[in-house]
Amino acid sequence: MTFAFSELHPRRFFLETWRDLNREYLTPREGRDPARFEWKVAVVLAVAAVSLTLMEYWGDRTTFLDLVPNRRIPYWDLKSFAYWSGWRFLGYAVIPGVTIALLPGERLADYGLSFKGFFSHVWIYVLLFLCVLPMIILVSFTEDFRTYYPFYEDAGRSAFDFWTWEALYALQFLSLEFFFRGYLLHALKRTMGSYAIFVMIVPYNMIHYGKPFLEANAAIVAGIVLGTLALKTRSIWCGFLIHVSVAISMDLAALIQRREILWTP
Repeated sequence: MTFAFSELHPRRFFLETWRDLNREYLTPREGRDPARFEWKVAVVLAVAAVSLTLMEYWGDRTTFLDLVPNRRIPYWDLKSFAYWSGWRFLGYAVIPGVTIALLPGERLADYGLSFKGFFSHVWIYVLLFLCVLPMIILVSFTEDFRTYYPFYEDAGRSAFDFWTWEALYALQFLSLEFFFRGYLLHALKRTMGSYAIFVMIVPYNMIHYGKPFLEANAAIVAGIVLGTLALKTRSIWCGFLIHVSVAISMDLAALIQRREILWTP
């Protein structure tokens, strides 16, 4: 699928995309029973609830503290983030991926993982990132931002610390994008059409609770934009690239503001 700049007009990008999705999935079809119970959707949502609950209660860094209470071991903090990232990979990617594999007639490639047509719309990622970058630079001057990022406090200590942390962070983002913009969206669109986007943003927004207030609210807007983009392109990869690029930029901006990058690559 290719895109012209006119495709980014708000009316075309949002409203027309949502209408097209509703025509494709909500239009009554001959021989389709409106009272039919969509058990695959029920399974997907139930598994999503289980995964989110497991991560909330067992996948937090506080659980790692209970398991490995000795903070004096080398790289304890980084290892705690590896535990956190590993649980996100398990809860956001592995469990949903196994669920899809076990559902009759389902393919992982149909849940946003296909690279088909990726390079034809990668320019959208570049454009969106360039739009967000000035805002990152602007908010990097605020105290809340400088003290909150990076999550790994020793990220500025060395190249090893920084890039290991960013790799763990990227794995978490890949898993997150698959869960929200792949697993949930592509399962729910069959019965909800474009309204699947607005169902998805509820839990997506809630996982941002505890972060700065502006970021938590921005997650609502980001969820709608990335959800629409994922269904329009039938891929999670643009969303993943945007997330990773913004995350690395935010960490770098905070470290630069705190003058903590004392190493050279």
